[in-house]
Amino acid sequence: MASWNSIPLEIAYQVLGWTAFIAWTFAPWPQVILNFRRKSVVGFNFDFVLLNLTKHTSYLIYNATLYFSSDVQKQYFEKYGSKELQYVSEKYGSKEMIPVAANDVAFSTHAVLLALIHLLQIAIYERGSQTFSKVSIGIVSVVWFTAGVCFFIALPTHSWLWLINIFNSIQVVMAAIKYTPQAFMNFKRKSTDGFSIYIICFNFTGSVANFMQMAVQSIDQNSWVNFYGNIGKILLSLVSTFYDLIFLCQHFLLYPARKENVPGKINEEKDPLIDSFNQPDHSQNV
Repeated sequence: MASWNSIPLEIAYQVLGWTAFIAWTFAPWPQVILNFRRKSVVGFNFDFVLLNLTKHTSYLIYNATLYFSSDVQKQYFEKYGSKELQYVSEKYGSKEMIPVAANDVAFSTHAVLLALIHLLQIAIYERGSQTFSKVSIGIVSVVWFTAGVCFFIALPTHSWLWLINIFNSIQVVMAAIKYTPQAFMNFKRKSTDGFSIYIICFNFTGSVANFMQMAVQSIDQNSWVNFYGNIGKILLSLVSTFYDLIFLCQHFLLYPARKENVPGKINEEKDPLIDSFNQPDHSQNV
């Protein structure tokens, strides 16, 4: 890895990176806990889980390959190093940096594992009439078929950077569409019951910290090549932030929790994560 020109910026980079990692690491857990406490996944959209698993698996392939493979890093520098990074290296006496940090790899690995846990909960808990849609199954099938074709295209020429950029593009597309089924379900039910808002709060924090981390790295290098050299990471932050704002608006403004039962809604208005701090002898409204 390259050396930093500013120690404070290096510290800020690490702090922001691991802040994003911690926020994104905690993001899926409230939904796991909510499903476990309710012994139900009603209200948690299955298509979101399936698309989310595809997204994070693609992102893990991109992050891990670029972070650990010296051959891919070489191809990256050959493509994005050019005159701009050579100038930075000569002026500041530092080497180019890859746009993937250790926290990115750690986050992707953890996210894949949590997505698998969500799938397990769907298999074992009450799910009502909810199923995976044919559309989401079709999308995932097309994505992995396309990825397989791209692998065989890249194999003869060892175009690994091109291949992992395909996976990076896949994760951006999946990020752009994976929230849509959940947002539409909330709109249709006029409720966010069954979908933990803590996912969104943590995800929003992680997205902002992730964007700021890349900005700090670019400021230190006096170059914005890290942004267009890893456009997928930037688009991920922007897309996630956009949908986070939609979910926050749905939860707090459009469909706040009701005190009474509403036909077709989940008969559990309190969030178990909050309710667990209450005294056990407190009365509850049904």
